[in-house]
Amino acid sequence: MPDVNLTESRLTRTSAATMATGSRTSITSTATRRQRRIVRAVVRASEAWRVVTEAVAAAVSWAGRTVRPAGAVVAIAATAGLLLGILFGWMEWMVAGSAALLLLVMSVPFLFGARAYEVDLALQHERVTAGHGVTGEIVVRNDSSRPALPGRLDIPVGRGLVEFGVPLLRPGQSSTEPLQIPPLPRGVVRVGPVTTVRSDPVGLLRREHAFDDVHDLFVHPRTVGLPSTSAGLVRDLEGNATRRLVDADMSFHAIREYAPGDSQRQVHWKSTAKTGRLMVRQYEESRRSRMAVVLAAATQEYADAAEYELAVSAAASLGMRAVRDARDIDIVTGSEIPRVVKGRLRAIRHIPVISSRAMLDGFSAIERHDNTMPVEDVCRLAAEANERLSIAFVVTGSVVPLARLRQAALAFPADTAVAAVICDERAHPRMQSVAGLTVLTIGTLDDLSGLLVRGATS
Repeated sequence: MPDVNLTESRLTRTSAATMATGSRTSITSTATRRQRRIVRAVVRASEAWRVVTEAVAAAVSWAGRTVRPAGAVVAIAATAGLLLGILFGWMEWMVAGSAALLLLVMSVPFLFGARAYEVDLALQHERVTAGHGVTGEIVVRNDSSRPALPGRLDIPVGRGLVEFGVPLLRPGQSSTEPLQIPPLPRGVVRVGPVTTVRSDPVGLLRREHAFDDVHDLFVHPRTVGLPSTSAGLVRDLEGNATRRLVDADMSFHAIREYAPGDSQRQVHWKSTAKTGRLMVRQYEESRRSRMAVVLAAATQEYADAAEYELAVSAAASLGMRAVRDARDIDIVTGSEIPRVVKGRLRAIRHIPVISSRAMLDGFSAIERHDNTMPVEDVCRLAAEANERLSIAFVVTGSVVPLARLRQAALAFPADTAVAAVICDERAHPRMQSVAGLTVLTIGTLDDLSGLLVRGATS
């Protein structure tokens, strides 16, 4: 009997432990399910909040693009009139609010069809000279299966805007209009993108759609024909002899005794026969003429914008002449430097000289800068970048004094001829020599050609 009781006691404790474990498991599973439901509710609420936020943001963005100031006034009038009329029973306010709401609803159909057009914009020339306009053509087609209501096209041209009226177009019908762009100043002018504009007659709502057709119009600086630089201030297109002695070149220097390693082709047999020792020829190294054009870029170095444009045209004319003469040339100008590092950073900009078109494109894109290096530092960097310069032209404005120009000339090697071109629209053309520096003062672009011819004959 004691054993039976002991066994029953053990079974009872085991059953109690099993029930307790099952109870704890049930409680744990219930808590887990509750946590899962809470997590799912939080996730759904977050997703719903995100959807509502995006919808509100999209609605606000659409309203900001579509509703004009007049439309906003009408919408406020409709809301206030209906609310006050319903709350206080004011019939006049209800009529005014209903009329304003009806006006808004009637404006909505005028917005349809903004994307029904297919627009092609073509320019006759992608590159023009400053002061010349350009013509083009714009073709508008209705690619939808429904008639397109009359609308308007806006074509941005730089900071300006050209508008075109589009008539009613049947499905598949097109309309062609000529595009006339007036004379433009030097620069890179962006034409496009063409934007279709839909608006109601009152101007309450407005819908726009921009196309991807964008053209960059390069307006080149005006240039003038110059005399060949090989017949002007520098006459060394075929190569100038230097003081460096080499074993083979064009300019003969002397005859010396043969040394181990010398080429047998340079042996001078007549001298060898006279002296009885093997003698070889020695030459002076020749170098091809290399030209540099340095354009001052600081705003403080010019009296006004017109003077800077004259300097750009003068530098471009010099570059064009050098490219046509197949002369090695380097054209540099100052680059913009952030104000926080001004005085500690030096930077110049090189104009591409691969071809005349690339060079003129580069001149179209340059501008004056308030934060850039003075012309003396630009000349110093240009001289460091090109060790073998034959001649350098420094083009600047009338504000730069002669003392600074002489300092800029000292940045170049002693055997480099330096000429300064001062652009001053109020001055008469003249040429002078100041401490070995040739100074050309021009009032118009045509003066540059005359002064260079005078330099060639003097």
